[in-house]
Order: sequence, then structure tokens, then C-alpha cells
Amino acid sequence: MTGVLPSQTIEKMLISGEITTTRPPVEGQVQPASLDLRLGEVAYRVRASFLSGKERSVAERLAEFEMHRIDLSGGAVLEKGCVYLVPLMEGLALPESVQAVANAKSSTGRLDLLTRTITDGGTEFDRIAPGYTGPLYAEICPRSFSVLVRPGMRLNQIRFRNGQSVLSDADLHVLHERSPLVDGDAVIDDGLGFSVDLRPSQGTLVGYRAKPHTGVIDLDNIGIYDPAEYWEELHSSDGKIILDPGAFYILVSREAVHIPPAYAAEMAPFLAMVGEFRVHYAGFFDPGFGHDAAGGAGSRGVLEVRCHEAPFVLEHGQIVGRLVYERMAEVPDQLYGAGIASNYQGQGLKLSKHFKT
Repeated sequence: MTGVLPSQTIEKMLISGEITTTRPPVEGQVQPASLDLRLGEVAYRVRASFLSGKERSVAERLAEFEMHRIDLSGGAVLEKGCVYLVPLMEGLALPESVQAVANAKSSTGRLDLLTRTITDGGTEFDRIAPGYTGPLYAEICPRSFSVLVRPGMRLNQIRFRNGQSVLSDADLHVLHERSPLVDGDAVIDDGLGFSVDLRPSQGTLVGYRAKPHTGVIDLDNIGIYDPAEYWEELHSSDGKIILDPGAFYILVSREAVHIPPAYAAEMAPFLAMVGEFRVHYAGFFDPGFGHDAAGGAGSRGVLEVRCHEAPFVLEHGQIVGRLVYERMAEVPDQLYGAGIASNYQGQGLKLSKHFKT
């Protein structure tokens, strides 16, 4: 069936060998519309980010760029500002009709951990051609914090689709009328637009900015770290802030987002002309996110923002991104937040799960 493949189909792909693994899958690895990818046993420190290119393998290119290799089996620190390549425990043997797209998981993006998936013969990050057979690799570049990683950690996720199932703007209007996608007027233009919230209903806290000199974050530590040691609070009393070039920010959308069970969505950048900043690193929204059917009642979209080139004034209600909705091939047998460990259902402004609340 045409559409994004649901959890029950991903389970079948693991059994059939269309998804290969060097270790058996673990509980919670299959999500409603995606599969978490696990780090392997070794990391390669490389001179620069790269793509393999047509008819070339990642292993072949690695010989050109490798500086040294790091055994992850006992845990190892990936240092801020360095680029690493890690073979993943998962590989693919996709049917010719199935393609895939990868992305960083939400917690990964909120740590400013630039993480992208590359393949043999690949000419794009995170985009995997129909029928691809071969290994998968994660390129990891910590931007704000050095991190401690181990084999089996899940920083990336992959989504599979059969054919094209992106909703047109006309389809989005119809869906919004039937099942509201945001709690207010929907701005629909090449996807569902969302804006930044810089006038909170209570208080003046509108976001966080990463501190430049911090300690290491062990990615296995949940709810451990004091936010004040890693983040500066951002307050605004007039509905605007100035983004500094090179700084990393956690902000939140003004809209509460709903993803109906029969749909999935991906966060995409808005027009470059609206400002010199990037709005997201992690971009998958699973079926049920923020939706009543999964106990969500609306969830804000957390915005991972990095400013480029020049200081930029960001104002309340400014459109900063868009959600591209796709149909599911089937409604998944599990929804985000409904009976599974979903860290960000019903969220507002929220740091990654590693920090104390």
C-alpha cells in the first residue's frame, strides 16, 4: 500500500531480512512510523564530513578521511567540534518499491548533536534510494556539548515509505477541517506553517541558549543534569529576541500540533528569505503526536535553532518552519504516547530528557 510504513510492517521487515541487524532488535526500537538505529562498536574520527558518492562505498572513502578509530565498547567521549563516523547495527535490503529517509531523534536534536545517516553510493544525507541494499552509517558532530556514547545507543531513526503520499495544500485544508491540526487558524502554504512563541501565557521564559563551555553529557543518564550548568535561560518581555551567530537555541512553537493516527509528518525548514537561521535538526512527528486518540490534546513543537552569518531579530508569531504531512500505508498498531515510552507527548518548552525538570 502507498504511504509511510507503520510499526507492524517494520516488524515484518525485520523478520524477512529487509532490515538486517548485527544484534537482535531491542524493546522500544520500533516506533509507530519509524525504526531507531543503533550505534555499533567503533567510531572513526574523520577529517571532514563526506558522502560516498555514486558507485563508491563508505568504507572506501573512509580510508581517505580516517584519522583514528575509537573503541566504543567501554564507552567513549565524542568531542565537541569533531566529526565521527559510526557503523550502525542495522543495514538494509529494501524492495525496489520502498525508499527511506532518516533523521536525528528528538533528544539528539535538542542536544545540538548533528547526526546524519549515510550509505554506500549515497549523494545525499539521510535520503536512501528505493531498493538500497547495504550498510548504514551515522555521521556525528557534537556542536554544543561533548557526549559519552556506547554501542546500542539510538541517536538516529529511519522512516520507510512506499511511493509518494505527501498531502497537498488542498488535502491539508480538508484534513484540518475534519480533524484540526493546530489549535487555531492553520497557515497552509506548501505544508502547515508554524510560528515561534515569544509571549508565553505565564512568565517571561521563552527559551534556552547553550553555554559554550560545559561538561560531558552521558547519553544514558536520564533526568540527571542541572540545566543551569549547560543552558542560559532566555527571557523576553516584549515578544522578541536577538539570535547571535553561531549560538544554539531551544525555543517552542506557538501552535499546539496534532498528528492524526493515519498520518505522519516531518518538520522542514521554511523559506531561507525569512532569516539566516536553521530551525530544526530532528524532524519526525509520529502518528498520535499531540492527538486526542493518544492522550496528547495538543503538543508544541520544540524548535532547535542555530543562527548564521549575522545577528537576527526573531519576533513572536513569526513563521519559522512547516510540517509536511504524509499518509500512512496503514494506521500503526501503536501510537506516539499511547502505551509506549514517549518522552515528549503533551510537551511545551522542554529540554532533552537528560536534564532535570
